Amino acid sequence: MTDQMLDFPALTKPVAVFDAGIGSYAAVAALQRALPRQDLVYFADRASFPYGSKSRQELLDTMRRTFDFLLRFDPAAILVASNAPSITVLDDLEDMVSVPVFGVRPPVKEALAQANGNVAVLGVKSLVESAEMRAFAATETGDQVRRVLFVNASPLVDLVESGAFLFDQTGVQQKVDAFISELDAQHADIGAMTLSSTHLPWLRSFLERSVEGRPLLDPLDSALGAIGPVAVEGQGQVLGLVTENDRYTAGDFQRMLDRLGIALPLRVVPHPA
Repeated sequence: MTDQMLDFPALTKPVAVFDAGIGSYAAVAALQRALPRQDLVYFADRASFPYGSKSRQELLDTMRRTFDFLLRFDPAAILVASNAPSITVLDDLEDMVSVPVFGVRPPVKEALAQANGNVAVLGVKSLVESAEMRAFAATETGDQVRRVLFVNASPLVDLVESGAFLFDQTGVQQKVDAFISELDAQHADIGAMTLSSTHLPWLRSFLERSVEGRPLLDPLDSALGAIGPVAVEGQGQVLGLVTENDRYTAGDFQRMLDRLGIALPLRVVPHPA
Protein backbone atom coordinates (compact mmCIF):
# COMPACT_ATOMS: atom_id res chain seq x y z
CA MET A 1 0.00 0.00 0.00
CA THR A 2 1.35 3.44 -0.91
CA ASP A 3 1.84 6.27 1.58
CA GLN A 4 -1.06 8.05 -0.11
CA MET A 5 -3.34 5.07 0.47
CA LEU A 6 -2.40 5.07 4.17
CA ASP A 7 -3.81 8.61 4.37
CA PHE A 8 -7.26 7.47 3.28
CA PRO A 9 -9.87 6.40 5.86
CA ALA A 10 -10.28 2.68 6.42
CA LEU A 11 -13.23 1.38 4.42
CA THR A 12 -14.93 -2.00 4.60
CA LYS A 13 -15.12 -3.59 1.15
CA PRO A 14 -16.48 -0.44 -0.51
CA VAL A 15 -18.37 -0.29 -3.77
CA ALA A 16 -16.25 1.82 -6.11
CA VAL A 17 -18.20 4.11 -8.44
CA PHE A 18 -16.50 6.07 -11.21
CA ASP A 19 -17.01 8.19 -14.28
CA ALA A 20 -15.37 11.25 -15.80
CA GLY A 21 -18.22 13.67 -15.10
CA ILE A 22 -20.79 14.78 -12.55
CA GLY A 23 -23.35 12.24 -13.74
CA SER A 24 -21.97 9.36 -11.70
CA TYR A 25 -22.79 11.03 -8.39
CA ALA A 26 -26.41 10.04 -9.01
CA ALA A 27 -25.26 6.43 -8.58
CA VAL A 28 -23.56 7.28 -5.29
CA ALA A 29 -26.72 8.93 -3.98
CA ALA A 30 -28.87 6.00 -5.09
CA LEU A 31 -26.52 3.49 -3.45
CA GLN A 32 -26.61 5.48 -0.22
CA ARG A 33 -30.41 5.32 -0.22
CA ALA A 34 -30.55 1.61 -1.03
CA LEU A 35 -27.57 0.47 1.08
CA PRO A 36 -27.02 3.06 3.83
CA ARG A 37 -24.31 1.00 5.61
CA GLN A 38 -22.30 0.32 2.46
CA ASP A 39 -18.96 2.13 2.25
CA LEU A 40 -18.34 3.81 -1.11
CA VAL A 41 -15.45 5.18 -3.14
CA TYR A 42 -16.57 7.89 -5.56
CA PHE A 43 -13.92 8.54 -8.19
CA ALA A 44 -14.49 11.48 -10.55
CA ASP A 45 -11.79 11.10 -13.21
CA ARG A 46 -11.93 14.64 -14.54
CA ALA A 47 -8.54 14.30 -16.21
CA SER A 48 -10.14 11.74 -18.55
CA PHE A 49 -13.24 13.79 -19.38
CA PRO A 50 -15.10 13.16 -21.61
CA TYR A 51 -15.28 9.40 -22.05
CA GLY A 52 -17.72 9.88 -24.90
CA SER A 53 -15.11 11.41 -27.22
CA LYS A 54 -12.47 8.71 -26.77
CA SER A 55 -11.62 5.98 -29.24
CA ARG A 56 -12.21 2.37 -28.32
CA GLN A 57 -8.52 1.83 -27.55
CA GLU A 58 -8.35 4.99 -25.46
CA LEU A 59 -11.35 3.82 -23.46
CA LEU A 60 -9.83 0.38 -22.95
CA ASP A 61 -6.61 1.91 -21.67
CA THR A 62 -8.46 4.33 -19.40
CA MET A 63 -10.64 1.59 -17.93
CA ARG A 64 -7.65 -0.69 -17.28
CA ARG A 65 -5.77 2.03 -15.43
CA THR A 66 -8.83 2.97 -13.42
CA PHE A 67 -9.58 -0.63 -12.41
CA ASP A 68 -5.98 -1.06 -11.24
CA PHE A 69 -6.30 2.09 -9.12
CA LEU A 70 -9.65 1.18 -7.58
CA LEU A 71 -8.60 -2.37 -6.74
CA ARG A 72 -6.23 -0.87 -4.16
CA PHE A 73 -9.29 -0.19 -2.01
CA ASP A 74 -10.26 -3.91 -1.89
CA PRO A 75 -13.73 -3.19 -3.25
CA ALA A 76 -16.74 -5.50 -3.03
CA ALA A 77 -17.66 -4.37 -6.55
CA ILE A 78 -16.90 -1.72 -9.14
CA LEU A 79 -19.60 0.25 -10.95
CA VAL A 80 -18.67 1.84 -14.27
CA ALA A 81 -21.22 4.64 -14.04
CA SER A 82 -20.99 5.66 -17.68
CA ASN A 83 -23.03 4.29 -20.57
CA ALA A 84 -20.42 4.63 -23.33
CA PRO A 85 -17.70 2.39 -21.83
CA SER A 86 -20.32 0.06 -20.35
CA ILE A 87 -21.55 -0.71 -23.86
CA THR A 88 -18.38 -0.44 -25.91
CA VAL A 89 -15.57 -1.97 -23.84
CA LEU A 90 -16.77 -3.39 -20.52
CA ASP A 91 -17.27 -6.93 -21.81
CA ASP A 92 -13.60 -6.99 -22.82
CA LEU A 93 -12.45 -5.98 -19.34
CA GLU A 94 -14.56 -7.91 -16.85
CA ASP A 95 -12.13 -10.84 -16.73
CA MET A 96 -9.18 -8.65 -15.74
CA VAL A 97 -10.46 -8.03 -12.20
CA SER A 98 -11.31 -10.46 -9.43
CA VAL A 99 -14.35 -8.54 -8.13
CA PRO A 100 -17.77 -8.11 -9.74
CA VAL A 101 -17.87 -5.28 -12.27
CA PHE A 102 -21.14 -3.67 -13.27
CA GLY A 103 -22.02 -1.11 -15.90
CA VAL A 104 -25.01 0.96 -16.91
CA ARG A 105 -26.60 -0.03 -20.18
CA PRO A 106 -29.65 1.41 -21.96
CA PRO A 107 -32.80 -0.43 -20.80
CA VAL A 108 -34.16 -0.75 -24.33
CA LYS A 109 -36.15 -3.93 -23.66
CA GLU A 110 -37.93 -2.39 -20.69
CA ALA A 111 -38.55 0.82 -22.62
CA LEU A 112 -40.16 -1.04 -25.51
CA ALA A 113 -42.50 -2.76 -23.07
CA GLN A 114 -43.70 0.64 -21.87
CA ALA A 115 -43.67 2.52 -25.15
CA ASN A 116 -46.66 3.27 -27.31
CA GLY A 117 -44.51 3.55 -30.41
CA ASN A 118 -40.76 3.70 -30.75
CA VAL A 119 -38.02 4.15 -28.15
CA ALA A 120 -35.36 6.85 -28.30
CA VAL A 121 -32.00 6.03 -26.71
CA LEU A 122 -30.59 9.40 -25.64
CA GLY A 123 -26.80 9.27 -25.26
CA VAL A 124 -23.51 10.83 -26.25
CA LYS A 125 -22.44 10.67 -29.88
CA SER A 126 -19.86 7.89 -29.42
CA LEU A 127 -22.44 5.66 -27.75
CA VAL A 128 -25.37 6.08 -30.11
CA GLU A 129 -23.19 5.80 -33.24
CA SER A 130 -21.29 2.72 -32.06
CA ALA A 131 -21.66 -0.72 -33.58
CA GLU A 132 -21.65 -2.11 -30.04
CA MET A 133 -24.77 -0.12 -29.14
CA ARG A 134 -26.63 -1.43 -32.14
CA ALA A 135 -25.51 -5.00 -31.44
CA PHE A 136 -26.61 -4.65 -27.80
CA ALA A 137 -30.02 -3.32 -28.82
CA ALA A 138 -30.49 -6.14 -31.34
CA THR A 139 -29.58 -8.76 -28.74
CA GLU A 140 -31.95 -7.24 -26.20
CA THR A 141 -34.93 -6.69 -28.51
CA GLY A 142 -34.63 -9.09 -31.45
CA ASP A 143 -36.67 -8.06 -34.45
CA GLN A 144 -38.14 -5.18 -32.42
CA VAL A 145 -34.83 -3.36 -32.81
CA ARG A 146 -36.41 -1.51 -35.72
CA ARG A 147 -38.38 0.43 -33.09
CA VAL A 148 -35.21 1.66 -31.36
CA LEU A 149 -33.87 5.08 -32.37
CA PHE A 150 -30.36 6.20 -31.43
CA VAL A 151 -30.25 9.91 -30.64
CA ASN A 152 -27.18 12.07 -30.07
CA ALA A 153 -28.05 13.95 -26.88
CA SER A 154 -24.62 15.52 -26.37
CA PRO A 155 -26.15 19.04 -26.35
CA LEU A 156 -28.20 18.02 -23.31
CA VAL A 157 -25.16 16.51 -21.60
CA ASP A 158 -23.37 19.83 -22.07
CA LEU A 159 -26.14 21.60 -20.12
CA VAL A 160 -25.25 19.48 -17.10
CA GLU A 161 -21.48 19.43 -17.44
CA SER A 162 -21.36 23.22 -17.80
CA GLY A 163 -23.51 23.68 -14.69
CA ALA A 164 -26.14 25.61 -16.68
CA PHE A 165 -28.91 23.41 -15.27
CA LEU A 166 -28.13 24.88 -11.84
CA PHE A 167 -27.98 28.61 -12.57
CA ASP A 168 -29.98 29.14 -15.80
CA GLN A 169 -33.06 27.00 -15.37
CA THR A 170 -35.24 29.07 -17.68
CA GLY A 171 -32.66 28.93 -20.46
CA VAL A 172 -32.08 25.21 -19.93
CA GLN A 173 -35.80 24.49 -20.10
CA GLN A 174 -35.99 26.36 -23.40
CA LYS A 175 -33.08 24.34 -24.79
CA VAL A 176 -34.54 21.04 -23.60
CA ASP A 177 -37.93 21.97 -25.10
CA ALA A 178 -36.27 22.82 -28.41
CA PHE A 179 -34.30 19.56 -28.41
CA ILE A 180 -37.41 17.44 -27.78
CA SER A 181 -39.48 19.42 -30.29
CA GLU A 182 -36.87 18.85 -32.99
CA LEU A 183 -36.65 15.16 -32.10
CA ASP A 184 -40.43 14.78 -32.31
CA ALA A 185 -40.47 16.62 -35.64
CA GLN A 186 -38.02 14.06 -37.01
CA HIS A 187 -39.69 11.05 -35.36
CA ALA A 188 -43.36 11.57 -34.60
CA ASP A 189 -43.90 8.20 -32.93
CA ILE A 190 -41.53 8.18 -29.93
CA GLY A 191 -43.31 6.59 -26.97
CA ALA A 192 -40.48 6.32 -24.42
CA MET A 193 -36.89 7.43 -23.93
CA THR A 194 -33.88 6.04 -22.11
CA LEU A 195 -31.60 8.47 -20.28
CA SER A 196 -28.45 6.77 -21.52
CA SER A 197 -25.90 9.21 -20.23
CA THR A 198 -25.44 9.47 -16.48
CA HIS A 199 -25.74 13.25 -16.90
CA LEU A 200 -29.28 13.10 -18.20
CA PRO A 201 -31.08 12.14 -14.96
CA TRP A 202 -30.00 15.55 -13.63
CA LEU A 203 -32.27 16.98 -16.35
CA ARG A 204 -35.22 14.74 -15.52
CA SER A 205 -37.45 17.55 -14.25
CA PHE A 206 -36.78 19.58 -17.41
CA LEU A 207 -37.34 16.58 -19.67
CA GLU A 208 -40.57 15.60 -17.92
CA ARG A 209 -42.02 18.99 -18.79
CA SER A 210 -41.07 18.47 -22.43
CA VAL A 211 -42.00 14.84 -23.10
CA GLU A 212 -45.62 15.12 -21.91
CA GLY A 213 -45.96 12.00 -19.81
CA ARG A 214 -43.86 9.61 -21.88
CA PRO A 215 -41.72 7.23 -19.79
CA LEU A 216 -38.10 8.18 -19.11
CA LEU A 217 -36.05 5.14 -18.13
CA ASP A 218 -32.80 5.34 -16.17
CA PRO A 219 -30.16 2.64 -16.86
CA LEU A 220 -28.92 2.96 -13.30
CA ASP A 221 -31.93 1.13 -11.86
CA SER A 222 -30.92 -2.35 -13.03
CA ALA A 223 -27.28 -1.79 -12.02
CA LEU A 224 -28.30 -1.01 -8.45
CA GLY A 225 -30.34 -4.19 -8.28
CA ALA A 226 -27.31 -6.21 -9.36
CA ILE A 227 -25.02 -4.65 -6.76
CA GLY A 228 -27.29 -5.41 -3.80
CA PRO A 229 -26.40 -9.13 -3.50
CA VAL A 230 -22.64 -8.43 -3.28
CA ALA A 231 -22.88 -5.50 -0.84
CA VAL A 232 -20.88 -5.66 2.40
CA GLU A 233 -22.00 -3.74 5.47
CA GLY A 234 -19.61 -1.06 6.64
CA GLN A 235 -20.05 2.36 8.23
CA GLY A 236 -21.71 4.11 5.32
CA GLN A 237 -18.64 6.23 4.61
CA VAL A 238 -18.05 7.90 1.24
CA LEU A 239 -14.53 8.66 0.07
CA GLY A 240 -14.55 11.26 -2.71
CA LEU A 241 -11.58 11.28 -5.09
CA VAL A 242 -10.96 13.46 -8.14
CA THR A 243 -8.32 13.90 -10.82
CA GLU A 244 -7.86 17.15 -12.64
CA ASN A 245 -6.15 18.92 -15.51
CA ASP A 246 -5.79 22.52 -16.59
CA ARG A 247 -9.25 22.61 -18.17
CA TYR A 248 -11.22 20.48 -15.70
CA THR A 249 -10.04 21.42 -12.24
CA ALA A 250 -10.89 19.82 -8.93
CA GLY A 251 -11.97 23.21 -7.60
CA ASP A 252 -14.56 23.65 -10.34
CA PHE A 253 -15.88 20.16 -9.72
CA GLN A 254 -16.10 20.78 -5.97
CA ARG A 255 -18.04 23.97 -6.61
CA MET A 256 -20.50 22.06 -8.79
CA LEU A 257 -21.09 19.57 -5.98
CA ASP A 258 -21.56 22.46 -3.58
CA ARG A 259 -24.18 24.05 -5.86
CA LEU A 260 -26.03 20.75 -5.88
CA GLY A 261 -26.07 20.74 -2.09
CA ILE A 262 -23.75 17.73 -1.94
CA ALA A 263 -21.53 17.90 1.15
CA LEU A 264 -18.64 15.74 0.02
CA PRO A 265 -15.03 16.90 0.40
CA LEU A 266 -12.90 15.69 -2.51
CA ARG A 267 -9.30 14.55 -2.37
CA VAL A 268 -7.22 15.24 -5.44
CA VAL A 269 -5.31 12.17 -6.63
CA PRO A 270 -2.88 11.75 -9.54
CA HIS A 271 -4.34 10.51 -12.78
CA PRO A 272 -3.96 6.70 -12.77
CA ALA A 273 -0.91 5.75 -14.80
